[in-house]
Amino acid sequence: MIGQVKGSLKMATVVALVAGGLAVSGCATKKYVNTQVGAVNTRVDGHDTQIAELDKTSREALDRATAAGKLAEGKFMYSMVLSDDSVKFPTDQDALSPEAEQRLADFAAKLKEENKNVYLEIQGYTDATGESGYNEKLGQRRADAVRKFLSRQGVALNRMATISYGAEDPVAPNETTEGRAQNRRVVIMVLA
Repeated sequence: MIGQVKGSLKMATVVALVAGGLAVSGCATKKYVNTQVGAVNTRVDGHDTQIAELDKTSREALDRATAAGKLAEGKFMYSMVLSDDSVKFPTDQDALSPEAEQRLADFAAKLKEENKNVYLEIQGYTDATGESGYNEKLGQRRADAVRKFLSRQGVALNRMATISYGAEDPVAPNETTEGRAQNRRVVIMVLA
């Protein structure tokens, strides 16, 4: 009987040790799992924050675009193109012809007569001959020549802006002499 008790005691000790080991192992596993879940939750929370920031930025960009669209609605009034036969710019030139000056003087008189507070965007263009950088500068010189002339006619400088598009956006093929002549132009956008 003492042998049985000793055996049972040994068995109980082994069972207790195994159970304790499993309990300790279970605690260690539970702690490890909790640590890993916590790390994943931290990353998920970080991603949620980033998504919320992106969503806010997207909403703000959409709001700005919508406001700009509303601002631009109905603002374009008309445009005047200086490229017909009487006012084409010769190749590599930015000087206004007498015909161009007369059309611009009539245009300035019309603006003064209507007495509207308008804004002019003066766009300079070239044909495709020449290098891109040179064409940008030539288009700018053409637009500036128109701005200076209109200023001398009494159009306020703060109501005019110039921009050069160089050889961008041709209105005719650059492969023909006639097409290149049409592309050497200035466009005046009249905005309210």
